[in-house]
Amino acid sequence: MKKTCIIIVGPTAVGKTAMAVQLAQHFSTEIISADSRQCFKELNIGVAKPSAQELALVKHYFISSHSIHETVNTAVFEQYALAKAKKIFEKNDIAVMVGGTGLYVKTFAHGIDEVPVIKPSVREQIIADYEWEGLEWLQKEVEKKDPLYFEKGEIKNPQRLMRALEVKLSTGKSIIEFQTQQSKKRDFNIITIGLEIPREELVKRINCRVDAMMKQGLLDEVKKMMPFKDLNALQTVGYRELIGHLIGDLSLEDAVEAIKINTRQYAKRQMTWFKKDTTVQWCKPAADDVLPRINNLLK
Repeated sequence: MKKTCIIIVGPTAVGKTAMAVQLAQHFSTEIISADSRQCFKELNIGVAKPSAQELALVKHYFISSHSIHETVNTAVFEQYALAKAKKIFEKNDIAVMVGGTGLYVKTFAHGIDEVPVIKPSVREQIIADYEWEGLEWLQKEVEKKDPLYFEKGEIKNPQRLMRALEVKLSTGKSIIEFQTQQSKKRDFNIITIGLEIPREELVKRINCRVDAMMKQGLLDEVKKMMPFKDLNALQTVGYRELIGHLIGDLSLEDAVEAIKINTRQYAKRQMTWFKKDTTVQWCKPAADDVLPRINNLLK
């Protein structure tokens, strides 16, 4: 039988971590995280890492594995995750992957798109302009020069926007055009399970989670991160809003409300991404719904 990786996807706060732990225990295997923020050891409360108990129950990879000072991107993740999957498959027929970073999941399953090398002078000019003019300028430039990316890409992430702009200026093509190339064939099977609950319930879960994070000390965590507030890793929901509060742009109450709104918007974007993938098997976040589906697909 071919080795199989079960990938658990879905919006934030739907219950992916708990389900992944249950599955890993059921199949006596280990978990690879596909979350672009939980990999940073300096970030904890605001990225909803698995609990100490969950980490003790099952071995997790790509959790607190990197520093916010390191470059972590899809290429780094692909190499890391494939190596860990190979390691798991040496002693298990099943591996579990879990996470809400759609691009990481896609890269693991189908490979990374080849994007051309950019002249350092082009990159340096864009960075300098962005540092002087700010995010709004960057968004307007991308909207004007690469409307295709502006329509489909992440327009609140300055690193992704700068990448889109430098590719367009260097090649004349949208970065989106480089993201539709032939997918790689993996030497293992992939079963992708999407977890879904009614929107009203998800909104309640998100609001409760944000309130719980604040009680756990998220504000203090963000205070410690203030010297690094301009790093890409800190351009994250939960951190960005509280940084805004700490520099005097928002009241604490408004910052917390902004976290809830931005988390809901992020969850919506995640669902839009995963719903486009026709291979995803959608289930309720309950073992009695997920396990029979997986066992049927493993036959």
